[in-house]
Amino acid sequence: MIRLTDVHFGYRKIEPVLQGAQCEISSGLTLLLGPNGAGKSTLLKIIAGIERPEQGTAALEGFDLWKDEVQARKNLAYVSEQPDLTPYATIRDVINLVCRLRGVPLDQGTEALEKAGLSMISRRSIRELSMGQRRRAVLAAAWIGDPRVAVLDEPLEAMDRLIRSEILAWINRLLSRGAAVVVATHDIEPFVESSTRALSVRGGLCRIFEPLPSDYGSRMKLFEGLSRGIL
Repeated sequence: MIRLTDVHFGYRKIEPVLQGAQCEISSGLTLLLGPNGAGKSTLLKIIAGIERPEQGTAALEGFDLWKDEVQARKNLAYVSEQPDLTPYATIRDVINLVCRLRGVPLDQGTEALEKAGLSMISRRSIRELSMGQRRRAVLAAAWIGDPRVAVLDEPLEAMDRLIRSEILAWINRLLSRGAAVVVATHDIEPFVESSTRALSVRGGLCRIFEPLPSDYGSRMKLFEGLSRGIL
């Protein structure tokens, strides 16, 4: 479902982040692990079509994210760690727009707002929201429709127990429908048993670990080693 081919990317005046990265990710839960600064968020932005590779291609379901944008992005949900939304639109405006783009009834947006605990403040503008409320608004937008690819950057960070449960239940529903879900996180424990594979970024390259150890202890040891960058 996700294919990166010879992807190069860097930021100005900084050492390249990705140098010939390539991988193929099919359905199931992929944990993207590594220490801070390894390039995890950059890789997710490449997969989600937020950043454009300087060289190489990123494709979803066989469609290039930068040549076949409509086809590549129509079944994609992306939740960033930093919730960047247009500041002057209301939450309801954003959710209605997402509903129209995904061709679903506005009622589905209403349900997403209720799950995210935002229905009572849906007429507030994005600039009036706290960071936690903005993150929940991004999640509500991701919950609309039936994405076949979901890219999530620290989705549980700073979330209360109720919202964490909603997020994990949503991820499990996507997995049951055969979606490809990529999660970058330092909060490993909630994802250990449901993971299909692990993905790390090191030296500008991607490395996939699959199949994973079957027993919990060995799997957790692998994840912790990748998270610390010692594997």
